[in-house]
Amino acid sequence: MNGSATGAVALVQGIASLMANEKNITERADFLVCPAFLHLSPVRNMIEHQHYDILLGAQDCSVHDFGAYTGDIAPAMLADSGCQYVIVGHSERRENHEETDTLVCAKAKAAHESGLKAIICVGETLDQRESGQAFDVIGAQIKASVPEGASAQNTVIAYEPVWAIGSGKAATPEDIAAMHDFIREKMKEKLADYQDIRILYGGSVKPENASEIFKIKNVDGALIGGASLKAESFVGIAKAA
Repeated sequence: MNGSATGAVALVQGIASLMANEKNITERADFLVCPAFLHLSPVRNMIEHQHYDILLGAQDCSVHDFGAYTGDIAPAMLADSGCQYVIVGHSERRENHEETDTLVCAKAKAAHESGLKAIICVGETLDQRESGQAFDVIGAQIKASVPEGASAQNTVIAYEPVWAIGSGKAATPEDIAAMHDFIREKMKEKLADYQDIRILYGGSVKPENASEIFKIKNVDGALIGGASLKAESFVGIAKAA
C-alpha cells in the first residue's frame, strides 16, 4: 500500500526504461508488476500504450464473482482490468486479516475460474522456524491452499519466510534450498506437471543477494517487496536472474 497513481506509473516507466538498456532481458526473465487496486488502470493504460513487455497483476481478490460484498474486488473485475495474475495468501493478508488456508484456496480457485494465474504464498514465522515446525507449516499450507485444478499453467508458489520479509534478514542459501526442494516435492502430490511450476522466493531479495539466491536449485524467480519500489533495484534483481 504505497504511493500514488502518478508514482505507480512513473515507477513502471522507470522499470521499462532500464529494461530497454538490457539486451534481450525479456527473453530471459518475465516481468510482473502488482500495483494497488486503484493504480491498476493507469498502469495498464501506460503499459499498453507504450507496448511494454510487462505483465500486470493484483495483490488480492475476493472469493466471490459478484454481489453484495461492499469493498471486495472480484477476480473477473481484475481480469477485465487487464490483470493476468493475482497474489493470494500473502503473509500480510494471512496475519493482518486472519486469512486461513481454506480462504486462500477459495481465492485461488476463483482466480483460476476467471482466467487468472494465482500466485499462492506460503511461509512460516520466526517462532515456527525456531521451534522446528517450518516444514510442517509449509506442508500444511500447500496441502490446504492449493485448489483442485491447479497446474503449472495457472499457479505459481511463492515461499516467503515471514521472519525475512522487510527485515533485511534473508534466509541462508541452505535454508532456501531445503525449503524449495521440499515445496517441489509437496507439489508432486498436487500436480501432474509439478516439475514445471514456478517457485518464487520472497524475503528481503535485493540486487546484492539476488545472484546467490537465483543460483539455488528450484528457485525460479522472486516475489519482491521493498526493493520493487525502486526501478533500479527491481531491474537489478532481474539482471542477476
